[in-house]
Amino acid sequence: MIRRLRKQRLAFITLVYWFLLIYIIAALVWWFISLERQNDLMYTYRLSELNKDDLQYNNKLAQLNEDRNRKTAQYVGEGSTFLLLILLGAVFVYRATRKQLRLSQQQQNFMMAVTHELKTPIAVTRLNLETLQKRKLEEQQQEKLISLALDETNRLNLLTNNILVAAQLDAGNYVINRQKINVSVVTQEAVKDFGKRFRNRQIDTAITGDIFIEGELMLMQMLINNLIENALKYSAKDKPVTVRLQQSNNDVVLKVIDEGAGIKPAEKKKIFEKFYRSGDESVRTTKGTGLGLYLCKRIVKDHKGTINVTDNEPGGSVFTVTIPVI
Repeated sequence: MIRRLRKQRLAFITLVYWFLLIYIIAALVWWFISLERQNDLMYTYRLSELNKDDLQYNNKLAQLNEDRNRKTAQYVGEGSTFLLLILLGAVFVYRATRKQLRLSQQQQNFMMAVTHELKTPIAVTRLNLETLQKRKLEEQQQEKLISLALDETNRLNLLTNNILVAAQLDAGNYVINRQKINVSVVTQEAVKDFGKRFRNRQIDTAITGDIFIEGELMLMQMLINNLIENALKYSAKDKPVTVRLQQSNNDVVLKVIDEGAGIKPAEKKKIFEKFYRSGDESVRTTKGTGLGLYLCKRIVKDHKGTINVTDNEPGGSVFTVTIPVI
């Protein structure tokens, strides 16, 4: 109901906007026609005052025609300038308004998604702890519940880190603490962690050992975690996810490959925008906040690298990160 009312309001505002724009252009055209008609009347009046027997008649007639043409050119020039400014302003306002409305909608979707994402791990952890508190369980069952609670806590920690770091990066308050990082070890630990969290998923690896870069450990962990989680999220449970890390010349190349549905060409640039999530929001079932890939792009940029996405064959996506090594 609220979505329908919002669409109706947007349609009404758009209709009023185009009506006012057409009215302004019509008024400008009417202004030009009126001035041109007045110019013709003045030309006719001044022409009627000329004496054909005057020796200067031809010169005066030429001057009269020149004045008339100059006025016409002046009206055309001024009218064209005003029309161009109006159209440029209209395009700017239209694009800015649509961008703001889209951002507002994405922020609303983000709030709904993050609320759900926060409640789920909190609820699971609370349930597990209450079960441990109220019941006497065998040691194996206790360990299982504790492990599940820790997994949900790690998930909650990753989510809150994403939100906090995104806010700090946008505000320009985040200062990167650069140090020597063994990105091979970071990648292996990330894969190991996801293997524990997603025990039924297959994660294949091809990781070259002892590749070092200069950067911040937490940001690199966040980058790798977000890419792997994104691949697991958007691919079927029976499909593998592949993580490759190797050194190519003076760069470290990280590839995270999935065999999911893939990404449409029109969305390949948009997926790195803040709050953007591929697909139709009204029918989407995949969890997420729209911050993961946005953070990946910001982190890679701050480490003087590049990130892009290409199609995997026969299906899925390949996210490639390139960062200079030490």
